[in-house]
Amino acid sequence: MFAVRRWRKPFAVLGSIVLICFSLGVSRALAQESFSSRVLPDLWQVAQPTAPSLANDSQQTSTGTVSGTVVDKNGDLLQNAHVTLEDASGSVVRISESGSDGQFSFTGLPPNVYKLVISAPGMKTFTSPEIALRAGESPVVPPVKLEIAPVTTAVTINAHAQAMELSEAQLHIAEQQRIVGVIPNFYSTYDRHAPPMLAKQKFQLSFRSMIDPVSFLTVAGIAGAEQYKNVFPGYGRGAEGYGKRYGAALAYRVTGTLFTRAVYPSIFHQDPRYFYKGTGNIWSRALYALAAAAIARGDDRHWKPNYSNVLGNLSAAAISNLYYPPADRGASLVAFNAASGIGADAAANLIREFVLKRFTSHLPKAANGQP
Repeated sequence: MFAVRRWRKPFAVLGSIVLICFSLGVSRALAQESFSSRVLPDLWQVAQPTAPSLANDSQQTSTGTVSGTVVDKNGDLLQNAHVTLEDASGSVVRISESGSDGQFSFTGLPPNVYKLVISAPGMKTFTSPEIALRAGESPVVPPVKLEIAPVTTAVTINAHAQAMELSEAQLHIAEQQRIVGVIPNFYSTYDRHAPPMLAKQKFQLSFRSMIDPVSFLTVAGIAGAEQYKNVFPGYGRGAEGYGKRYGAALAYRVTGTLFTRAVYPSIFHQDPRYFYKGTGNIWSRALYALAAAAIARGDDRHWKPNYSNVLGNLSAAAISNLYYPPADRGASLVAFNAASGIGADAAANLIREFVLKRFTSHLPKAANGQP
């Protein structure tokens, strides 16, 4: 009995130790479980990426994508094509380029009506039909085939500048023409297809004619002839009479040239030059030269009544009433001077047609009178 009690005590101690260890193990396990339940969820949330919010999911599903492929006329993929996405009003929404595979894509588009405008160097521009994009849709447009654009050369011609250049050329030709290199032959043209002169050049040529030294010599000769025949006796004789006759002849020449060669030709768009005929028999050429005093070529190259010559001579004759002697003034003076002016032009045309060409210097290459 004593022996049994003696051995029971060590077993009791050992059992107590085992019980204590078991209790400690259970407590540690419970503590670890509690720690895991309280701490680990927080650490996961820190370590793991933040999941998209419900709002973002809702936003993504409310947009759409438009994509497609660009090819050339042979069906080959076309890289770097310029792709513009526009809304229904034509406003640009996005701009992109096709990739090496010819593809393009516009993502994250809100529902709307769109259209594509696609272009490439040397290609025709393509505009797609309207694309009605709904939320969450991703339509792929059929392959867009770009055709080769036709090659055109645009030539812009400034009509006014060209007309000015041609008119200046005609002015230069006229100023070079002189009989035996001395006497002006400005108002004869030997090119039947010569372009018209503009108003500016018509005035320039008239002024050039008025101030030419030969013009002053011609007026001096007319005044001398009138002095010799005692035309307009109211001017008297001697140096004073010659001076008055010279002044009157100069005034009449200046006003006649200005009105018949510049003012009225600019108003009525008529050419003040005589167009050399040079072909046909003598009678046809003579009739043509005489008629040119009453018929002129317009700036539109059509023939019409020579208003410039007739009205110019009448105007110069009317103005002559201001400086001719009072006894000679009146309607008879106007009629006489106008008629003599027109007759002088007709006679000058005959000389231009049959005589002056062979003595005129610096003739243009087209000076043959041929069409």
